[in-house]
Amino acid sequence: MNLKKILIYPLAMAMLLVSCQKEATAPVADEQLNPSFNINNGFGNSLAVTQTFDEGFEAGTKTAYAAADVTFGSGSWNLNNALVGTSTSDAKVGSHSVRITATGVLSMNFDVSTGASTVTVKHAVYGSDASSTWGLWMSADGGSTYTQVGSTVTSSSATLATATFTVNTAGTVRFQIRKATGTSIRINIDEFTINSYDSGSGAGGSGGTTGDNTNMLLGNPSGATTSITTSYNNYLYDHTYYIQSYNKDKGEPNWTCWYVGPTSLGSTARQDDFRADTGLPSGWYEVGASSYSGSGFDRGHNCPSADRTSTVAANQATFLMDNMIPQAPNNNQQTWGNLEDYGRSLVTAGNEIYVIMGTYGQGGTGSSGTATTVDGGHVVVPAHVWKIIVVIPNGNGDLSRITTSTRVIAVDTPNINTINSDWTQYITTAKSIETATGYSFFTALPTAVKTALENKVDSGS
Repeated sequence: MNLKKILIYPLAMAMLLVSCQKEATAPVADEQLNPSFNINNGFGNSLAVTQTFDEGFEAGTKTAYAAADVTFGSGSWNLNNALVGTSTSDAKVGSHSVRITATGVLSMNFDVSTGASTVTVKHAVYGSDASSTWGLWMSADGGSTYTQVGSTVTSSSATLATATFTVNTAGTVRFQIRKATGTSIRINIDEFTINSYDSGSGAGGSGGTTGDNTNMLLGNPSGATTSITTSYNNYLYDHTYYIQSYNKDKGEPNWTCWYVGPTSLGSTARQDDFRADTGLPSGWYEVGASSYSGSGFDRGHNCPSADRTSTVAANQATFLMDNMIPQAPNNNQQTWGNLEDYGRSLVTAGNEIYVIMGTYGQGGTGSSGTATTVDGGHVVVPAHVWKIIVVIPNGNGDLSRITTSTRVIAVDTPNINTINSDWTQYITTAKSIETATGYSFFTALPTAVKTALENKVDSGS
């Protein structure tokens, strides 16, 4: 579409716009790419996300821990109880990273005017130092006051790992890294990336205006809200690249919705960084990367990794564990993988799709037999996995272009390992899924269109 492009800013000072390239080869199912990982993940609006900058701390020099300002490629930063590390013991990308000791602070001395959807940070312990904790803090008033973003992170390995923080804040912002563990324990920080506020998906998730390419353009099927007291099992969670109704007690989404268009599919490699989501509300259980280990179930993405290949940040967002469900391996790798591939083939053929996926029931059969929960009871194994895809040709004014003749693909599969690999054997209607779940789909559409789409049975081709 001529008005729907993803732009990437290589550096804040450069502000050079480049368009993403479409992936040349068809992606395959997540678990097929790496059998050691259990699978499945997704998408989101790619309308307005830009990479504001990726600061690698290569341009500056500082050899002492005393507080001082250092100018890097993105601008001036203050390093307090921190220096620029260049030794063989410093974990780093390239030849420099920031080394922080005691309760040191790494601070931006400048604001980013594009807001922030996500921030990613590479981190590790220095040399053979013990584990240490740190947090990301944000200011929206030029550094006068700060609030913590997400949860505290623990660095425990000398190999760089990536922490991703969901910010979803518009306007002017700046950030700090605050080391929380004192004494002489040190950590390294590198590759500090800010991705701009996504004006499209934020609207779809938090009650603002909606527009083309927004993840929740077609409606909120369960009436999810952002209240953590009254909606903790129907919690509206905007991950920028997809939106979901998260269920605290089940440890997984009730449903996840996202958009896929030509600019959603790029050349970014699969990141494979399965990890707990530290952005969940305080006190909520965080499902970990190894929580499904030994269960006989895959880490099944809701919003698939291969649907989010426009940027590294977009792909990384799909590997948060609250984008996963315990999915029978053959369901995930074969039936679901084939359905995901088919959805992307529709996009490469000149369409855009709006997708919602979810689960219902309890109890599935994986490679090790039947189970109702995994992770010590923290995560429910669903009985059914479903998906609804709305298909329209590339264009603008998406809501007005969805009519009673629009193609709708609704699929409802049992979460079992003896499943048929042909997803067309499980075609159903959106109405049947509504009956099973209690949800109401297509609520943003006129009643006559909604009713027609709910009752469509697709041919599968």
